[in-house]
Order: sequence, then structure tokens, then C-alpha cells
Amino acid sequence: MARARRIARRCFAGAIVAVAAGYLALQCAPLPAPPDPPPFSESTKILDQRGRLLYDAAGPSDARYTQLPLDQMPERLRQAVIATEDASFYDNPGVSLRGMVRAAVTDMRHGEIRSGGSTITQQLARNLYFEPEERASSNPLRKLRETALALRLDRSRSKDEILELYLNRVYFGNLAYGVEAASRTYFGKRARDLDLAESALIAGLLQSPSAYDPFAHPEAARARQATVLGRMVDEGYVSREEADAARVETLAFNRTPFPIEAPHFVAWVRDQLPGLVGEEALARGDLRVTTSLDLDLQRTAQQALERQVARLKEHNVSSGAVVAIDPATGHVLAMAGSADYFDESIDGAYNAALAERQPGSSIKPVIYAAALEAGYTPSTPVLDVPTALQTARGEAYSPNNYDYTFHGMVPLREALASSYNVPAARTLASIGIDRAVTLARRVGLTTLRDPARYDLSLALGGGEVRLLDLTAAYATFAAEGMSVAPVAVIRVEDAGGRVLYEAPPQPRERVVSEQTAYLISDILSDNEARAPGFGADSVLRLSRPAAVKTGTTTDFRDNWTAGYTPDLAVGVWVGNADNSAMREVSGVDGAAPVWRDVMEAALASRAVRGFAAPGGIERVSVCVPSGLLPTAACQRRRLEVFAAGTAPTAEDDYYRPLLICDATGDAVASAGCRGDSHERVFAFPPAEAIPWARAAGVALAPVPPYAAAYGSTAGDAGGLRIVSPAEGVVLRISRDLRAEEQLLRIEAQPDAAVRSIELYVDGALVGRAAAPPYRATWRIAEGKHEVRARAVGADGRDVWSEVTRFSVWPP
Repeated sequence: MARARRIARRCFAGAIVAVAAGYLALQCAPLPAPPDPPPFSESTKILDQRGRLLYDAAGPSDARYTQLPLDQMPERLRQAVIATEDASFYDNPGVSLRGMVRAAVTDMRHGEIRSGGSTITQQLARNLYFEPEERASSNPLRKLRETALALRLDRSRSKDEILELYLNRVYFGNLAYGVEAASRTYFGKRARDLDLAESALIAGLLQSPSAYDPFAHPEAARARQATVLGRMVDEGYVSREEADAARVETLAFNRTPFPIEAPHFVAWVRDQLPGLVGEEALARGDLRVTTSLDLDLQRTAQQALERQVARLKEHNVSSGAVVAIDPATGHVLAMAGSADYFDESIDGAYNAALAERQPGSSIKPVIYAAALEAGYTPSTPVLDVPTALQTARGEAYSPNNYDYTFHGMVPLREALASSYNVPAARTLASIGIDRAVTLARRVGLTTLRDPARYDLSLALGGGEVRLLDLTAAYATFAAEGMSVAPVAVIRVEDAGGRVLYEAPPQPRERVVSEQTAYLISDILSDNEARAPGFGADSVLRLSRPAAVKTGTTTDFRDNWTAGYTPDLAVGVWVGNADNSAMREVSGVDGAAPVWRDVMEAALASRAVRGFAAPGGIERVSVCVPSGLLPTAACQRRRLEVFAAGTAPTAEDDYYRPLLICDATGDAVASAGCRGDSHERVFAFPPAEAIPWARAAGVALAPVPPYAAAYGSTAGDAGGLRIVSPAEGVVLRISRDLRAEEQLLRIEAQPDAAVRSIELYVDGALVGRAAAPPYRATWRIAEGKHEVRARAVGADGRDVWSEVTRFSVWPP
């Protein structure tokens, strides 16, 4: 044991002597001259699926390296670099004892070199004299050699010479070496013309050029810029006021810093490459990256988006995003993350295709797919009437439809296709949030996490998703219920043609039953079922069968359109990167025209294909709206599709014939009727829908509880009824819309000819109309309100409607 300790002490002493000898040798050896700037061999190229160039990592030659004298570099840039990288630069001997101690402690804690602590002189020594492999080494001897070289550099050159060498050789990202190249790359100007804000952003790149790349990560770049400005204040280079002004300055980035196509997609690919081929292969360069992108479709999508954003400029719309996916392979064929990547005024580099936003009603196909998996059918009746639901937290939730009107008892098919909100929320309440979130995650909406985080507003988009994931989820329905994982990189080869990475075959995991996927596609492509909500000839109707759904969030912050054919899925988002509200722009008005243009252009040369019914699908005639088997009394029939075994077996009981006494108009009782009688068919809606049915003029049976004498007749008196708003509606004031833009439509409908109709809110006249439509608009105000209408009949007599009550909640 003692002998072992003696050997260990001798080894340790020998190591100390060797290190000291090596250090002395480094200190005494002639200091080599600074090498030439780094060579630029053929660089990594990113290509579309047909081999067309999207991006050459080398960039233009003048953006790689340009030597610049120190006195031609702006003082603010030099100060920003010193404050951030080496505050004691002009005082230290090339190394910082405090920084070295701090770094050593961190390194010992983690067992490897992880922290900085290097002065500008040490960084320069490392960049000048170390090979790339040695720079990345965690060997402590590397740090010793770096320290020795830094001390010698400091003795052999002036501080200004060291700073000049450093600022001309250091790497700023995007193949820009030195401040002149960085200035031209990021701002399209000479370094001497940089202002404080621009200088701080460029100085901030030094810590991690890829993480703070303003083209790929604008938010991170601005956060780092703020840190640099704060350090400049701490070191006394600028005042707090100057720093604050620079922090909020709008930066005009170089609109064409390098030739590039599909910049958002390329940035996404570059973020994936380290995980696919490794950092070492990327550092060597000379790679050929073949991607999934179709450059022709990409250009079509980008142009369609730019045109639509330009049209909507007056509605406070500044940007949007488009994603196109091949359902068979998962290949991302197009990705436009904004209207203009290089437009800083709209945060153009922000990739909205990868941002988490609320999807509005575009989430409803996923909710209804979960319902179909739980036993619902396309003909299952759902109620679209004023509804107060209770959330898991015990709070009241009263959803409204987009147009503040209700449609009574409707089939699930119409509720989804026409995007009625109340049925979606009621359906979610019935199947449970857990079931819906589980299915959403299975189809790729992984940003929907713990079901406990959500309430019933999830049915209307109350949970954030990414456009890329939403498009992939719709592609899952197009792929007959098989999972679709987005693929961007198909293959990576090195300079010798050796394949470093090849995308594996698309995993074909069944996440939705084939029958459910077909039913969703059949509903979303049913123009007749969509017509009540969107009209018979809306922008959603293509020249071929296509399933599609729109979505608009509260206060018009986001609107969406996503849809698919068997060959292509396309998702579109329109809005503003800063989350500000648009003005009166719905999914149909905003995103749908882009979706239509991209779909029509992409599919123009392909044969028309519909959605083929799989096995296990049957067609059965049903009575609408009950969804049960028709009887002779049924007033409306439809041939509906069902998963095998789910078709109805009971007969319809919504429409029933009654014998009516001619003399009294009452239903004939068992005792008979004095005089003649006749048979007439009446509707028998569920009790919850009776008030709506009366207001809508549905022929209700003259028996309890359907007879007017046995229930409320609010909103209907003497043949005059309030159509909008519906009884019990709850509205909410928006913080982001001007007061004059927050209007409610007040509308009445007479059953007979009238001379005119006056509309009143809380007893005050808000409008008068002498011809239909009998409507007016009212600026909403917080509180509980009452609406009535007065009609002047053809005989000159007044007829008043019953009172309709509604509420307006604060923001």
C-alpha cells in the first residue's frame, strides 16, 4: 500500500514537471506568424427533392472574409465585443485569472471543459493556431497550451493589433468571418456604418452564432442583443437611455444576405442536421443534403400567401404560413413560414409554421373523430341551442356560434361541416377531454399535453398547436388513418458520395380506424352539409373532391384553413407574428383563398381521385335530424354512411302524425272530436330544443310540452319574433378591437306582411326598416340587455315581439 502511494506521488510529480516543461517550451518557442484566413472549399448544399439548389452554405464570396483595419471598425462595435467577451481586455496580460478560476471550478464540477472564461486573446490564439479537432477537445492540456500562446501573443503584439486580428478572424455565423463580412451578411452595409443596435446584435453572435442567428432565431437574437447592451451600460460605454433606445430600434436586416430558396424550410433543415449526421460531419462540410421540398410548389405557396396578405393589409394582416405534406410519405413539399422572410417589420424570419397558436375550429375534425371512435355516427343528432355547460373547474361555459344564431337539432355531419360551435362543445363534454386529447396526440398534435390543462373550449381551439402538426394530422385522415410523421431530409451524402443519412421508411402505425378516417373525409368534403354555414359555392369548393375545415380564434388573432385530397394535405395560417388582432378576417376570408390556390395549382396535372370507401362501410337511409330509420311521417331523408354495425335500428320519432280537430285545432283525444278532423305531421324535438323550435317557427305539436300554453314563448308574439341575438346568448368585449368595431346584429322576422319594423335594445330605438331584412347593428356594452321589436302591420296596428335577453361580459 505504501509502495503504491510512493508510485502515485512520483507519477504526480512527474506530471507536474512535464506540464511545467511543456509550458516553458511553449513560452520559449518562436511564436508562429498568424496563418492565412480559413480556406473555403466546396460547401454544404441543401437541395430540393429533384436536386435543385435551395441554399449553398458558402454564400457569396464577399460575405466569407474581408480584412478591415481597426480604425475602420465602429467604436460601438469594438466596445460591445469587449464588454461582452472580455471586459478587462486592455488591462489583463492575455489571460484573466478570475475567469480561469471560474471556468476551472465549472469544468471540475462537470469533469470536462464546458465553460468559457477565455479572454479575447485566448480566443484568438485558439482560432489562429489550433486545428478544428483541437479546438473542440476537452483535454486540460489544450487549455494550458491556449493560455501559454495567449500570454505570448499579449507580449508580442499591442492590444489594438490583437483586437484587430480577432475582429477580422472570428466567426459570426452564416459563413461570415470578421466584422466586415458579418455586417454585409446581416445588414447589407459596411461595418463602419453600423449603429449601436446593429453593433450589439453582431457582438452577441460571438457566444453562439447558430443559436443567435437572427435569420433563424430572431427572438433569441434580440434577447442576446439586450444582454450585450446591458453589459455595455455596466462597463460605462453607453448610458441607460442609449441602450433602451437601441433595444427597441427596428432592425433592417439584409433582404438578400445570401442566395436562398424556402428560407424557413432551410433553417428548419439546418436545425435537424446535427442530429442526423453529427457535429463533426457538419464541421467538415462538403455535404449534399437532399430534402423533401418541391421547389415549384414552394414558390406557388409563397406567392399565393404574399398575394393574400397584400389584399388583407387594410384588415391589419401582415403575415401567414403554408405547409404542404404528401400523405403517402410524410414529405414536407412546401413550408412558407411568413409572407417575407427578410422583412423585419413583420418578424419575417419568425417561422409561423412551427409556432404554437390556437387553431380555432380547425381542431374540430379531431374532436369529432374521437366521438366517432367512441360510438357516434355522422347521423347522430346534436343540439345547437343556447347552452350553459359546466367545466371541470365548476365554471359556466356558454359557447356561441360564429354568427350568433342557432340551428336546433342537427346531424353530426352538418354540425362539423358547417362548423357549429355549440354542438362541438357539447360533443366534447359527452366524450370527455381525456379521450379527445389522447386521439389528438396520436394523430401528431403533441403540443396538446396534459388533458387537465384544458376545458371545453378545447373544442373551439382552446389549446395551442403548430401548423406543421395540424397539417400532418389532416394528412393522417387522407392516409386512411395511418400516422403521418413530417419528413424534411431524405438523404445526406459527403463529398465522396458516401451516404451519411437516409430517411427511414414512413412508419405506418394505425392511429385512427380506417372507417373513422373515411367518415371524417366524407363529411369534410360534403358541400351540401357545408352549405348552411358557408354557402353552396364558397371558396372551399374545389374543382375536385377535397376535405377542408376552417378556423378563426377569438378576436381574430388567428385564422386557419386545412384540407386534403388523397394525394395532398395543405394547411394555411393567416395572422400577425406579434399576435395582434386582425380586423374582421375569418378563415374563409383569410386563409381559405391561399389554400384553394395552392391545392388547385398543385393538383392541376393529377388525375381526380375521390375518397374511396374502405371495407366495413355501409349506407343506410335515415331521417334527418333524428338519424333514425325513416317512417312515412319523415319530412327529410338522407342516405348516410356508417361504420359497419353502427347504423340505426330504431324508427324515427322526431316527426309524428296527429289527428287534429278541424273545429278547435286541438289534437283529437280518445273521446273524439265534434266534427271533422285531419292528419298532420308535427315535430317533437327534445325539451331542451323547444324554445329554439318555437322561435324558429317549427311546427310543434299542440300537446304538452310542445303547445305554447305549456311553455315560454320568449322571442315570439303575434307572428313577430327576434332572430338575432338568440335567447340567453353571452358575448364578451374584446380588448383588441376598437369599440366601434364591436357590433351585434339585431334582427326580427315577421310571419306576415308589415309596413315597417322598429328594433329596440333596453327600450332605446336602434334601427327601423321598411323592407326585409329587418335588422340593425348595436354597439355592444357590458351588462344584461333586452331586445324587442315592434311591427306596424298592414292594417296599421302595432305588434310587439316577446323580450329576448342576452348578456355582455367584460374583457
